[in-house]
Amino acid sequence: MSVRPPAHVAPYVEALGEDRAVAFLLAAGGAPAYLAERPSEENRLVPVIGRDGLAALAADFGSRIDRVPVAKAWIARVWADRGMPAVEIARRLHTTDKTVRGWLKPAGLGAAEREARRER
Repeated sequence: MSVRPPAHVAPYVEALGEDRAVAFLLAAGGAPAYLAERPSEENRLVPVIGRDGLAALAADFGSRIDRVPVAKAWIARVWADRGMPAVEIARRLHTTDKTVRGWLKPAGLGAAEREARRER
């Protein structure tokens, strides 16, 4: 893993690995997902993460995930870490380049630090 996933994404990365977790989140994020331990080839997620990936998720989550996280900010950080430009990330995630740059800024500035910067 190149970028540490947030807690709500970590179980997907542990079950699938980073690349397939990104693919799964892009394909199923924002909605419920129904999982089968032995999915058929007609399952729409089989081409995305494979039968073994669906089986791994079913083993960890059971037969249903109430809402798959969207995790765009984490995906943006993963892609940026791999060298993808912010404008391309924005296109792929259907958001603005300004939003992507905000996601990629280092975190950690508290209210006091932000106020001090404004005063300068």
